Amino acid sequence: MNFLERIKEQAKSNMKTIVLPETKDIRTLKAANVILKEGFAKVILIGNEKDILENTELPDLKQACIIDPATYEKTPELAQKLAELRKSKGMTIEQARELLNNELYFGVMLVHEGIADGMVAGAANSTPDVLRPSLQILKTAPGIKLVSTFFIMAVPDCNFGNNGIFLFSDCGLNQNPNSEELAAIAISSAKSYKALLGIEPVVAMLSHSTMGSAKHADIDKVVEAVKIAKNLAPDIKLDGEFQLDAAIVPAIGASKAPNSPVAGNANCLIFPDLDSGNIGYKLVERLAKAEAYGPVTQGIAKPVNDLSRGCSFEDIVGVAAITAVQCQNA
Repeated sequence: MNFLERIKEQAKSNMKTIVLPETKDIRTLKAANVILKEGFAKVILIGNEKDILENTELPDLKQACIIDPATYEKTPELAQKLAELRKSKGMTIEQARELLNNELYFGVMLVHEGIADGMVAGAANSTPDVLRPSLQILKTAPGIKLVSTFFIMAVPDCNFGNNGIFLFSDCGLNQNPNSEELAAIAISSAKSYKALLGIEPVVAMLSHSTMGSAKHADIDKVVEAVKIAKNLAPDIKLDGEFQLDAAIVPAIGASKAPNSPVAGNANCLIFPDLDSGNIGYKLVERLAKAEAYGPVTQGIAKPVNDLSRGCSFEDIVGVAAITAVQCQNA
């Protein structure tokens, strides 16, 4: 059973409701059809029922709950709630009603009110457009100051990490995190790995240096992040700074950092900036033929996940399964 199959089985154990708002995109409808056919989550689709169900080649869509904001009996109530949530920003009830014509704001309000447990979007919208209503309405989870993203990388025929399953972060959101932000990303990533896989996270803070083998301000940032993370979360097995090989290859880890409990055994890799994280996951995906699941968002009060606009419907299915498991652990 591969990673995604395990996640789907876990999702089936406590079915959650995922809202897929981008119903004008055929990839969304195909993904919804698969989710409902496989039965690992309930689905809410936003849009006109007649237009959606005209896709007769997708028979399982009939199992979806289809909500049209124009006719939904709770839309006035949602508009009132939205106006209350944003009144400090001067939002009026009229502005709230208008904003709920936006499928993303409507979907996030469904999550806020518990009508849905989580949302997956981004096939037809940019990352800022997906995250803006999430942060305005749901805000960050308690104790979390920074929203970040991660990828689950499943590398075939790999003995490193957790039998080839790694978490890479941050690969999709924070451009150049400072030490405090990097520490926050590491702590959130460790919690995400434990929640999704039920396995102890072993977190490596990556650099082009291992334990002082080079000197540079970029390295200093990572070293300071390690100190902060250890102070904030001493129960997490975390260390650094590491070059990649010292982080995941036991023999090299033992040679370069013999006193580290993380060296050579890491399954969570924290990149020092967005450039290295994005390049890293794409290299592993393309050259090692790894399965890349994400970007998955962490730190929002309720699970909302963004997709690449180049995603396939299979990608949406995978992110929906991960979102469902995040909902179980929310």
